[in-house]
Amino acid sequence: MPTGMWWFIGAACGQLLLAAVLLRTRSRGSEGPRPDGVPPPQALALLRGGRRAAVTVALVALHQRGAVAAGRKHTIRANGGPGRTEDPVQLGVHRALDRAFALRDLALRPEARRAVDALGRELRGAGLLRAPWRLWAARTLLGCVPLTVVVGAYATGASGAGLAAALAVGAVPTLGAAGLSRQPPATGAARRLLAAMRERYPLPADRREVTDGGLVQLYVALYGDPALALFLPRFSRDGGLLDRPGEVDGNRPPRAGGAGAGDGAR
Repeated sequence: MPTGMWWFIGAACGQLLLAAVLLRTRSRGSEGPRPDGVPPPQALALLRGGRRAAVTVALVALHQRGAVAAGRKHTIRANGGPGRTEDPVQLGVHRALDRAFALRDLALRPEARRAVDALGRELRGAGLLRAPWRLWAARTLLGCVPLTVVVGAYATGASGAGLAAALAVGAVPTLGAAGLSRQPPATGAARRLLAAMRERYPLPADRREVTDGGLVQLYVALYGDPALALFLPRFSRDGGLLDRPGEVDGNRPPRAGGAGAGDGAR
């Protein structure tokens, strides 16, 4: 391997190290949990699935109060006032519904975006979400790692056994970059929090086991589609909330009687 190639390998390793530093976020404790120690459902949803997941949980809460309903062609529409809530995300989502919207469009409405972004800032302050600029900078550096190796091999004129050795050594930082590039916006502290919450609140087999509407929101925040299909199958299907609409097939609601009748606990 040409001697000059080591400079490029060193540069690639430096890019990898700097990206790792940018992705490292220390948890400074949780900001915004409820008095019982459980973070708000919208916060958990944002950590698990991003903006769309947070808006979905807000819609579930609004639907439980009759404030929103499924519209035509898998959209969501307002169905009255937001009810008694001071939750900023729920209020922002409800204000955004000046007409019926599909979920993907609703999540991008300015009122909903501002509310979710404010929640995201709280979670970043708590060390549970990485700052967008850190993610962008880290991913840019990680993308430069394999490019640096290839440019080095070309610039130093490596060939034959020397080229094979250069690429073999360069594969080490390249594989490291590939692994780091899969890091999600949620930090390790956030992933541990979600795992602990799922252990504390496993998804029930039957929705009739749950009569508390707040717990329904929590399950949707933690589990997404499976919880939507279990607790609110009709609203989720007709409102276009499911990523995989087929999940409702095995969770059809009972026609009458019991706490499971209708579309979930209120």
